[in-house]
Formats: sequence, C-alpha cells, structure tokens
Amino acid sequence: MRRVVVYMLLVLFALLCLVPIAWLVASAFKANADFHVYPVVPPVDRLTLANFTSLFTQMPFLRFMMNSFFVAGATVILQLFFSSLGGFALAKYDFAGKKTVMGVMLATMMIPGPVLLAPMYELIYHMGLIDSHLGLIVPGMVNVFGMFLFRQSMLSVPDEMLQAARIDGCNEFQIFWHVVMPVSRPIVGAFCLIAFMGTWNSFLWPQIILQSSDRFTLPIGLNQMIGVYEADYGAMMAGTLLAVLPVVVLFFLLQKEFIAGLTKGAVKG
Repeated sequence: MRRVVVYMLLVLFALLCLVPIAWLVASAFKANADFHVYPVVPPVDRLTLANFTSLFTQMPFLRFMMNSFFVAGATVILQLFFSSLGGFALAKYDFAGKKTVMGVMLATMMIPGPVLLAPMYELIYHMGLIDSHLGLIVPGMVNVFGMFLFRQSMLSVPDEMLQAARIDGCNEFQIFWHVVMPVSRPIVGAFCLIAFMGTWNSFLWPQIILQSSDRFTLPIGLNQMIGVYEADYGAMMAGTLLAVLPVVVLFFLLQKEFIAGLTKGAVKG
C-alpha cells in the first residue's frame, strides 16, 4: 500500500509537470482569435498550422535556430574541454595554493550573474566582440561549476591507473584524454546536457551583446514577435515548441549518461 501511494503521488506530480507542455502544444495549433476563447484545447476543426507558416514566412526562424546551434555547440565543446581539464588538475594534482584556488572558485559561484554584466560588457567592448557570436562564446568558455563536477567524478579514478599509464610512456595530456576521460563518460553526458540547456536558453546576455538581426539567437528572435500594440502569441508558441524539441531530443539521447553522471561521482562529498 505504501508503494502504491508513492507511485500515485509520483504520477500526479508528473502530470502536473506535463500540464505546461500540453498547454504549449495545444497553443501552437491555435489561431490567434481562439487563443483566449479556448483556454486549453480548441475543437479539432479549429486547429491550424498557420502559426508555423507564419513563423517561417514573417521572420528568419531557421537563421535564428542555426545561430543558436552554433553558439550552443561551440560553447559546450569549449566548456567541456576546459572544465574537464580543470577538474582533472584539481582532482589529481597537488600544488601550492590549491585550497585557496578552490576557495576563490567557489566564491565566484556565489556572485549573482547580473552583477557581472557591466564589467563583462566593457571587457567584450574593448576586445571588439560586440555584435558577434564570439562575444557570446568567449565569456562562457570556462565553467566553474563544470570544473567541480568533473573534479568530483575524477576523484574516483584510481591513481594506480595514472601511474600505469606514465610507466607505459603516456604524457599528462594523453593520460587525461585516453585514461581519465573514457572513465568519466557519464559525467561528460550530464555536463553536456546541462551546458547545452543553459546556453540554448540564454536570453539576457545575447540581448545585450547582439545588435544585428541576422546574428540573433532563438530566444532573442522569438522575443522580437512581441510588438508595441500586439503580439503574435500563436507563432510565439509554435516557435517555443520548436525551440524545446532539440533539448528534449538531446535529453533522451543522453538520459542514461545524465542519470549515471549525477548519481556517481557528482554526489560525493
């Protein structure tokens, strides 16, 4: 009986979480005239694909999506490389000031992001990266949270494996790439999913940096559909639905690695 009650509560909670998704799907096929007439699902004969047609004819939606794929993909690759390297160094090397460095890194995670917008903008301005995708990618190349995530996972890698690789003639980067990274595959999948979601959904920083419409990412492009006197809610819902699909597909592809990564080394104290 206790297990049945737990399962019923979990199913209820899952249904509550799925309500916004169901509303989004239904709204993507509503006409603007029916948006406030039918709060949930309109009659079948009122469903329309006009929102998707409007999405691709009235704005360069594919351009926005490709920009988001480029920025998110490049950021995830760079974050994965540098975060895993930093986590490897923190987990497997002893050096002077290691605890101090880790303390400073943890302190930076406590700084609210909006506080850094002004100095970051000035830095990107002097680097000449305003209104460019590099202005979005460069500030996000290093992820402190990712470093600690990889550190916690790599602590479980036996030091004997590293010593054996050194005896076989591997240099330190070869040890990192061929020995430690394959063992850390679950945390790689978990981190890629987290980093991709964060970059894909980023709105505030791209809104500040980007000025040319042909460089807009998907969140900025969809925001342009909100006019001064009216808003095309149906097309916005259709665009939001299409914007959610890549994240959903990536989650299902990395689901096993995501769960294994969060339950293996990442939860160690």
